[in-house]
Amino acid sequence: MGRATVPQRRRRAREIALQLMYELDLRPNLTLGEAMEMFPWEGEGEDVVQYAKFLVNASSRHAETVDDILRERIVGWRTERMVAVDRASIRLALTEGLIERKVPIAVAISEAVELTKMFGTSESSRFVNGVLGRIVRSADFCGEDGAGAEEASEKLEAQ
Repeated sequence: MGRATVPQRRRRAREIALQLMYELDLRPNLTLGEAMEMFPWEGEGEDVVQYAKFLVNASSRHAETVDDILRERIVGWRTERMVAVDRASIRLALTEGLIERKVPIAVAISEAVELTKMFGTSESSRFVNGVLGRIVRSADFCGEDGAGAEEASEKLEAQ
C-alpha cells in the first residue's frame, strides 16, 4: 500500500480495526495486547498500523460510553443481540467520529456503512446506517443549533 492515499490508508486501518474488534468481541478471554500481537501486520504501512491500533485502543477505552449511547437511543436492540460485525462497526464509527472526533461524523458513518457492506450480512449496511443516523440526529451530539446533523443526514440520504 505504499502509494495509497490518506483516505485509502485510513480505510485499510479501519478494516484492520474492525477485524481486531470482532475478534476481541468473539473471544472475550483474549487481551487487547494478545490480539494485536497475533494480527498479521506484515506489508502494512506504519501509518496504517498506528491508526488501526489507535482505533482499537480508543474503541476499547470508550466501549462502555458507546454502549450507553446505544442503549439510550436504540429502542428494541440490545448490543449483545446485534450481529458482531455491526456492533463493532457502530462502536468504531461512534468512537472515531463522535468521541475522539478524528473525522467528521458523516465520514465515520460512511466508512461504517462501507465496512459492513464488506464484512457484514446483506442487511448490515442498512441497519448500521439507520442506527448511526438516529444517534447523530439526537440533540446531544449535534449541538443546540443542529450543527453536524445536516451534513450527516445528507450523507445518509445519499446512500
